[in-house]
Amino acid sequence: MSLNLTDITLTYPDGDSRLTALDHVTLHVPKGSLTAVVGPSGSGKSSLLAVAATLVTPDSGTVCVDGTTTTGMTRGALAALRRRTIGIVFQQPNLLPSLTAAEQLQVMARIDGRSPVTARRRAMELLDAVGLADQAQRRPHQLSGGQRQRVNIARALMNDPTVLLVDEPTSALDHERGAAVVGLVTRLTHERATATVLVTHDRTHLTAADRVAEVHDGRLSLPAPAA
Repeated sequence: MSLNLTDITLTYPDGDSRLTALDHVTLHVPKGSLTAVVGPSGSGKSSLLAVAATLVTPDSGTVCVDGTTTTGMTRGALAALRRRTIGIVFQQPNLLPSLTAAEQLQVMARIDGRSPVTARRRAMELLDAVGLADQAQRRPHQLSGGQRQRVNIARALMNDPTVLLVDEPTSALDHERGAAVVGLVTRLTHERATATVLVTHDRTHLTAADRVAEVHDGRLSLPAPAA
């Protein structure tokens, strides 16, 4: 297993009381598989992703990323774990307008201390994997919405993560481009053996997932395994 969330409870202050965002949630995501997480707005999907990304510390329960349990880790250690083990595809690509597609990726590798030559080679490999090798020198305003999202996905894979967390990747795309992006995430999950969690409100693309988990009022449910 590359991602294990075990008995996770997360609450937030709410006036004089606390609001429960996640209520004893357990989720195990094996390498090379994609789990889609669906549910209405406010159900806890974003909180689940934030805990899995180690961006938020739960009140109780354990998060284990590729064999490393995060309980008690310092902020610096968590940042290093995210940088080297977790790829995050944000809902909005948030690409830097002054950088080319290749440079968006190279920045990630340079932050991790890789040489410029290694960073360039890795960036071109990933842009080719997402079908954008011929767009490597284009800046965000020269790319379509679907192309920007593909750069976003390639950037998340730059440091060869074992866990890939994808937040509403189709929200700003039409159905055809959305289906293409989900198909790309699915293919890369299997090819690169990542443990992938894809949060989405769009149920039309769920056939691409290996499993579908539903979140309602902070509680997560999974389909029963086949007999």
